[in-house]
Formats: sequence, structure tokens, C-alpha cells
Amino acid sequence: MKKLLTLLIIGISAQYTFAQNVADAVRYSTQNITGTARFRGTGGAFGALGGDVSAINVNPAGSAIFNRSFVSLSLSSDTFDNQTYYNDGITATEDSDLDLNQFGGVFVSNGAAGLRKLTFGFNYDRTTDFDNGFIASGTSNNSISDYFLGYAQGTSLDLLELQSDETIDDLYQYLGESASFGAQQAFLGYQGYLIDPVSSDLSNTEYTNAQNGNTFDQDYQYTTFGNSSKFSFNAAAQLSDQFYLGLNLNAHTFDFTRNTIFYESNTGTNNAVTNVRFDNEYRAFGTGVSAQFGAIYHASSSLRLGASYDTPTFYTISEETEQYLSTAGANGNIILDPDVINIYEDYDLVTPGKLTASIAYVFGQRGFLSFDYSYQDYGSIRFRPDSDPFFDDLNNQVNNQLKPVSSFKLGGEFIASNWSFRGGYRLIESPYENEYTLGDITGYSLGIGYSFGNTRIDVAYDWAKQDQNPSLYDGAFTNTAFIDTINSSILASVSFQL
Repeated sequence: MKKLLTLLIIGISAQYTFAQNVADAVRYSTQNITGTARFRGTGGAFGALGGDVSAINVNPAGSAIFNRSFVSLSLSSDTFDNQTYYNDGITATEDSDLDLNQFGGVFVSNGAAGLRKLTFGFNYDRTTDFDNGFIASGTSNNSISDYFLGYAQGTSLDLLELQSDETIDDLYQYLGESASFGAQQAFLGYQGYLIDPVSSDLSNTEYTNAQNGNTFDQDYQYTTFGNSSKFSFNAAAQLSDQFYLGLNLNAHTFDFTRNTIFYESNTGTNNAVTNVRFDNEYRAFGTGVSAQFGAIYHASSSLRLGASYDTPTFYTISEETEQYLSTAGANGNIILDPDVINIYEDYDLVTPGKLTASIAYVFGQRGFLSFDYSYQDYGSIRFRPDSDPFFDDLNNQVNNQLKPVSSFKLGGEFIASNWSFRGGYRLIESPYENEYTLGDITGYSLGIGYSFGNTRIDVAYDWAKQDQNPSLYDGAFTNTAFIDTINSSILASVSFQL
């Protein structure tokens, strides 16, 4: 059984060296457009309309549009298709899954204290599907040894040498408890013969690369899974014929697992190691709270206006890691498989708030055309405790690398008898100043629905494209992979008026 190692390291900033980065902040701050098939079929542009259970996730006042109680349930089949370019290699990866995407209801009651109507609602949404993966395969001029070399510089050789009665597990655990994650990486690289000390003196703190060739065949397998969810508790009121107000209190949860396996091989005579395998598993679990406020105003019988504000989400996050390294070369076959799970102290993350303005034109009983604009400043993301030097530096990186994001959603619905036909478009800007790291999201959707009695069945197809250029590792090994990602979903919802 794996030993659990809680990293209580001298100097709090050292213990976080692995666990957090700007990409984590973006991942946990981003919520995809999810919800009912009707909502998705129109691109999620429901901020001025309401009348759909998922619309309360955009504007809480939307539940007060209902005249009768209403419940809905949605299933989705989600597919990712990644085309990955890594130096001279091109690979394709595709997978899909089926999951419960949404469940919720709105319950209408008579107004009181001068109110025309009161509504109460609950909605569950799977806000992000983390299931993803890609393979980056090609030939590089850089070796994974650069990763270990970068962490080793400044680390005493004495820390990396096994004592006579010490095992790999013992020293890896000791370095986690008494030094840092970086010292653990230096230890793996040194014991795997990927790096050499400049001097054999135990006080040595300088290292050189044992891989001095310039051609390395590499294969990087990246797999993630998990999801984030949002539970919304809603209350709304119709104050007059034209004016509606609403409030959501939200509970957020997520679980995220990332597995990476890196293979490297070479035939160069200048390299101490001919074959490398480096495995990492990272797991994160988060819980958070937020609130939303919204209003809808019927400027005329056809023109609807909406406005809403999402507060920041306040997360508490737990993280843990496991590692494995094996090498083969002039020094034989080396296996470094520490029987240790690194458990990091919990930390807090504050994601950006969001403002949304909406306008819709309703064509009587024939349908509508709707537009939503949202604004979020990703540069306002904060890791806490921000009094810690590491988090202070990380927040400065957030300020320098991330920027405000505008989102545009346009959707429409045409009704013919019992049938409804829908379409939508969305553009979500990249949160990075350098948009090469992560590009804009462009999405399109189509939907159809059929009503019979108090029941409605809706189906939608949602397609979105985004380019990204992620680093394979943090640190001195700076190789990146360019990925052309297409995400598509087929959704089905069933809804009932009560």
C-alpha cells in the first residue's frame, strides 16, 4: 500500500513548487456552456428570456418567467477530437462518454406582500467535463533530463545520496518532508543517471546534463478525467408586469485527475541513458461557493432586457501526486518507484466574477432572437494565502499572463405548431495575453424540440473548436505541443410542466 506523505516543508513556499500554476487557475475558473438541450441548442443565449431551467444559470430572474412549475432532465454524449503536432510528429486522439448533464426544477407559487409571483428552483449542471487526452509523438533536440537538471541546480549533493541503511522510498519521503518537491525531482534525475554533479564533493550544488546528444525520440501520453459540478438554489419574484428579480446560491465541486507518461529513447554515444520512462499522476479535489444576482425587464411586449452578476467562486482545493521513473543505459536498468503519495496542504482559489448583459426580441408565439454579452477579468484570479511568497509570486504571474475575457452568445428559436427549431453561435475569448497558449473558443449549435401536452422532448448538437499550445512540464524542459481540439456534444432533454 502506498505511504501517504503530507508535505509539511520548512518554508511554506517550497511545498507548493509542484502543485499550482497559472494553467490550474484557468482550468478551475472556466465553466463550459452546459444545460438543457433547448438551452444548448440556442448557444446559451437566454439571459433576457428565462423560461428554461438552465437559464437560471445565466440570470436567476429567469425562473420567475415560468407560469407553472417545471422540471427537466438532460443526458449528453460528449466527444473530444484532438489533432496534436509535436515537432515532426502528428497524432490524433478521440474518445467519448455518456453522462447525466443536468437535472432541475422550478416551482411556482402565488405572490405575497405585493409580489405578482414567487418561484423557487434547484438545478444541477455538470459545468465542465475534464475527460480528455492527447499523444505528442516526435523527435526533439531536448531531453527530459533538462527537467531534472533545472530542479537540481542549488541542491546539495549530500541530499541526493542514499545512506547505507536508506531506501529509495525513504530518501524520496525525507526530501518531501524536509526539503521540497524540487529536491525530489533532483533526486530522481540523479539516481536515474540523467544528471551528473560538477564535483563529487557532498557540498556540491551544481549539475550538468548526462544527455549530451541532440536527437531524442519522444512520446508523451496525456490523459485527464473528472468533472466539475454546480448546484444552484434559486429564488425569484415577479415584481410587476415588466420587472423580475432573482438570486442563486451555488455550491461547486470538482475532481480532476491528470496522468502523464513520457517515453524517450536515443542511440547517441554521448548519452548516459538510452531509454527513459517518466510517469506522473496528479489529483485535485475542490469545493466552493458563489452567488448570482439578476434582473429581467420587459421593455415592451417583444423587447426583453436582462442583466446579471456572478460573484467570484471561493474554492478550497486539495492536491496529491505520485511519481515513477525508470531508465536504461550504461549504468544498467534503474527503477525508481517511490511508494509514496505526496499530499499537499489545502489552499484557496478565488475565481473571477462575471457581468452579463442580455437583449432578446420575441416574435409573439413564433420564437425569439437573443444575444448575451459577458465580461470576466481572469487577471483578478487569486491564490491564497496571498501572504505566502510563493502565492504572491503566482498571483503576479496571473496578473502578467491573464487578461479580461469577453464572451458573445447569439441564439434563436422558431416555433411551428408543436415543433421548435433552434440555432446558436458563441465566441469566448482566450484568457491569456499570449493567445498562442490557449486560443479563442468558437462554437455552433443546432436543436429541435417537440411538445405534446405537458411534456417536451428536445435534442441538440453542439460543436466547438479551440487551439492550444501547452507546455509538457513546468520548469527547464520547455517543449510544447500544438493541439487542435474539437469538442462536440449530442444532448437530449425531457421536460414536464406540473
